[in-house]
Amino acid sequence: MTTDPRPDHPSDDRREGPLAGVVALVAGATRGAGRAIAVQLGAAGATVYATGRTTRDKVSEVGRATETIEQTAELVTAAGGEGVAVPADHLDPDQVRALVDRIDRERGRLDVLVNSLWGGDRLLEFNTKMWDTDLDVGLRMLDLGIRSHAITSSIALPLMLRRPGGLLVEMTDGTAEYNGPRFRENFYYDLAKTSPIRMAFALAADLKGTGTTAVALTPGFLRSEEMLDHFGVTEETWRDGIAQEPTFAIAESPVLVGRAVAALAADPARERWSGQSLSSGQLAREYGFTDADGSRPDAWGYLLAMRDGTPPPAEDYR
Repeated sequence: MTTDPRPDHPSDDRREGPLAGVVALVAGATRGAGRAIAVQLGAAGATVYATGRTTRDKVSEVGRATETIEQTAELVTAAGGEGVAVPADHLDPDQVRALVDRIDRERGRLDVLVNSLWGGDRLLEFNTKMWDTDLDVGLRMLDLGIRSHAITSSIALPLMLRRPGGLLVEMTDGTAEYNGPRFRENFYYDLAKTSPIRMAFALAADLKGTGTTAVALTPGFLRSEEMLDHFGVTEETWRDGIAQEPTFAIAESPVLVGRAVAALAADPARERWSGQSLSSGQLAREYGFTDADGSRPDAWGYLLAMRDGTPPPAEDYR
């Protein structure tokens, strides 16, 4: 990715790393994959605008006050980049316009856009028929997982397109290979998590010839803060959760997908991926990075290899 830091931001020049001078927006960076992506972009030297709805002064409907965008921005800066926390509801076009105007005013460019917007897990009821799901709840999931992404891309892409070499990442759950033939056990969740794959495909078609790359990316079985809490474990004791859920044996920390985005952003030949559905495990093999513990889990390969619900040996996929 080409770098051309604005002269009124000399701190960009002093940072080191393959993404020094690069400006990124991680939409939905409060926790989980979004936070890890922001931090790993910062570790590579980028300036990262981290957005979300939970701040130290206000908690979103997700209800997790312990994770804030201010914390994310501080982690980005501590990692070696520059973190900028901006509260934003990406379902409000005016807030997104104000955000993009601010990035333009302060940096004059946008090189990486990551749509990691969701926050709908609390609404999810698996194995509930579409007509038995509260309609307002279902439509809220579509807003959080689809509409927010479309609003953000529509408003942010004109700034990104001012210079070639941009990267747009649509975050989702599941690859095209996995999701395509499978029902994700809830009508609205299925739509919310398959649509970003199609968004990346469609945006790649629209972006053809611009030098900007659009991809869909999924982590594997993510050891997010919320998932660790669900199993009553920590990052240090996460293997204790395998007794409750055998497939947790292939779980990965958010670091893996964060490194995947940083590797994509630093790859001058990344346009070869445009329009594709990618996974953190796939890109770890491609680029040679690992998870925080040195492993290289391939969760989707593991899940595809399951027969009759029986997990294969997890060690064969780490």
